[in-house]
Amino acid sequence: MAQVLEFKLPDLGEGLTEAEIVRWLVQVGDVVAIDQPVVEVETAKAMVEVPCPYGGVVTARFGEEGTELPVGAPLLTVAVGAASSDGPQDGPADRSGAAPARGAAEGSGNVLVGYGTGEPPARRRRVRPTAPLAPAGAPAGAPAGPAPAAAVPTRADGARDTLGTEAPRATAHRNGTGTGTLRGDGPVPVISPLVRRLARENGLDLRELTGSGPDGLILRADVEEALRAAAPQDDRTRQPAPAPAQASVSVSSAPAGGIRIPLKGVRGAVADKLSRSRREIPEATCWVDADATELMRARAAMNAAGGPKISLLALLARICTAALARFPELNSSVDTEAREVVQFDHVHLGFAAQTDRGLVVPVVRDAHARDAEALTAEFARLTEAGRSGTLTPADLTGGTFTLNNYGVFGVDGSTPIINHPEAAMLGVGRIVPKPWVHEGELAVRQVVQLSLTFDHRVCDGGTAGGFLRYVADCVEQPAVLLRTL
Repeated sequence: MAQVLEFKLPDLGEGLTEAEIVRWLVQVGDVVAIDQPVVEVETAKAMVEVPCPYGGVVTARFGEEGTELPVGAPLLTVAVGAASSDGPQDGPADRSGAAPARGAAEGSGNVLVGYGTGEPPARRRRVRPTAPLAPAGAPAGAPAGPAPAAAVPTRADGARDTLGTEAPRATAHRNGTGTGTLRGDGPVPVISPLVRRLARENGLDLRELTGSGPDGLILRADVEEALRAAAPQDDRTRQPAPAPAQASVSVSSAPAGGIRIPLKGVRGAVADKLSRSRREIPEATCWVDADATELMRARAAMNAAGGPKISLLALLARICTAALARFPELNSSVDTEAREVVQFDHVHLGFAAQTDRGLVVPVVRDAHARDAEALTAEFARLTEAGRSGTLTPADLTGGTFTLNNYGVFGVDGSTPIINHPEAAMLGVGRIVPKPWVHEGELAVRQVVQLSLTFDHRVCDGGTAGGFLRYVADCVEQPAVLLRTL
């Protein structure tokens, strides 16, 4: 007899707590094999295809495309047994956190191969609502029960419930209104730090809410609904003027009209990271013009010799790693809690890449150990992955220094924001013919502006200036680099 197993959104690694459903790859009734990708999701880091650890027939899906789910929320259910020859084998609990039926056979557990398939993460303690929720339309006193597995219920506001269970939207108890249940002093069932921050910034006590997620999990939509409910009635029908200092993000004081673009996914992650960088890092910028004529000639000669072509970005990366070996203060991070500067013995070099999905910063691991040819190949691979949306979370994290070639946008200079928690970023403008004094005479040379934005906590201006001057010397005279390798 077939057994129905529930597959939940697995831990995607790198501290990610939620993901948005971009595209379902299977339909209800489809037969799926073990480890077959069933849904494409977008995290704050990348687009990821999620494979299902079970083989069988899909009996239900939870969440429409565009729905944001927390880690641990149900994705789909699979009937495992006679309907599929790929039935799973007996084994321990799967690594996704899915809860199989008692005595049920398990699948492979190879969820998100390459990241997140190590030891199973520690299970989070869940707090159930203090009172069970009766099905919609049930008479008073009727026993509570979940919605049918194959159905995606609809809430009172007309939207589909993203977690497959009937649950009223949470509202706040402030001003004596709302239907939330006071939780007392127990732990609050919240996974997402974004939800906690949203509540904190708007003075909302999460213990006053009843979450609409599984086991009473509080979602971002619950907080936003509570803030709307707590706002004065007039604020729901007209724009407030002026907005209070701690106005809810859901009750906007912006002028009416215009287009609202949610800060979510990659764009939201970039916004959060850049804001944090500006809040926490006392940054400073220095810059210098350099004659890149000889560097361009050296690259042309290398490519004319045959073999794989060498990119300009790869040569700049080689210069960066050599400069960081001489000025390791800039290849570091600040541990604010320990009040320590952590200097790294390796260079994981990030580079800014503009894609259709926004700005991403892929990371070349151990860039200091790669030659120009290997760097060129890795830059090409990561750039293509960024354009196609297939970068993994591991490709986008762990950088120790960033190289930003904004010259590709046709601009000369910039003051970039440091890629937190790194300590510095080298910016490279466009290389263009300009009048330049060369060997005592005025000549037309290929000139580039270089800028270094650095965390003033890790070093002073002398160190930053020394780093930038060394980079400029290598650009102007590539032989300087050869002498120091």
